[in-house]
Amino acid sequence: MKHRHGVLAALSVLLPMVSAMPCRAETHLDQAASAMQAYLDFADYGGGVVTPAQIVEGDWKQFLVVDARSRERFETGHIPGALHIEWRELVARRNELPRDRLLLLYCDSGMLSAQAHFALRVLGWENSRLLQGGLNAWKQAGGATEQQAEHD
Repeated sequence: MKHRHGVLAALSVLLPMVSAMPCRAETHLDQAASAMQAYLDFADYGGGVVTPAQIVEGDWKQFLVVDARSRERFETGHIPGALHIEWRELVARRNELPRDRLLLLYCDSGMLSAQAHFALRVLGWENSRLLQGGLNAWKQAGGATEQQAEHD
């Protein structure tokens, strides 16, 4: 565990340096690949994936829920209290996300939010969790949704 935290700390230092280095694109890709591989070498098997069935009635409120879909999809209905940050913006807006509270990311199916979840985990947001199956699975499990003003 101690080694894993060291790797994550190294990644959080390495990634900003990679983007600031004036070198060839190939070197950037190699460094990014090394950072991702270092994360994967020590990631837990589930990688922070949560199924709707694992979240008991009302227990989901322990999470800061982040809807990673488009604004239009968000407005059609979302998990109550969800913050809207589109999946492509999550890395750029990562400093808006707490590190001391569980994050629950979702999209419609889990495919797009999985990409943002992986990026956040590589960047050191170990508190990030992914809702497997996304909003579709949430609704199938009887999870509530709301259609109201955005919470971001």
